[in-house]
Amino acid sequence: MKLHLETERLLLRELQPEDREGLFLLDSNPKVHEFLGNQPIHTREEADAIIALVRKQYAEYGIGRWAVIDKQTEEFIGWAGLKYEQKLRNFAYYDLGYRLREEYWGKGIATEAASTALKYGFSVLKLDEISAAASQANKASIAILEKIGLTFRETFVYENEVCNWYTISNIDQGDK
Repeated sequence: MKLHLETERLLLRELQPEDREGLFLLDSNPKVHEFLGNQPIHTREEADAIIALVRKQYAEYGIGRWAVIDKQTEEFIGWAGLKYEQKLRNFAYYDLGYRLREEYWGKGIATEAASTALKYGFSVLKLDEISAAASQANKASIAILEKIGLTFRETFVYENEVCNWYTISNIDQGDK
């Protein structure tokens, strides 16, 4: 999978081993993991393992999370995109997700990246449906999902946390 997408402010591309430091800065921040089970990473080797896992997903499923790069500074600021998920729920689906370094929160970047991932999933991958989950306590993530057109379907419990389940189908996209 070779990917290079651009938005107004962002470059979206495959995660690479050289993203190690940026990924470490992202995933070692406890605030970033507040609604993700509170398990930040502690070593750069853990960042390497995450990158290897995502790259394995590219090879196995043709999709995985993308590095989000600030076009102006060329800095790694997080990840976003789709992945083929089989573990969170009792069925397989394409999951939309995003995670940004704290200093980039509240700037519309996650919305910009997630919207681009949706378009890619429907127009390039020709997916019928894309899903996402967010902790009920994560109001910012819920707002992003609803803003880009996903529809709340139900709640479920994952690791003792109540989560909201969202979906969007290709037909929901219309002429967007």
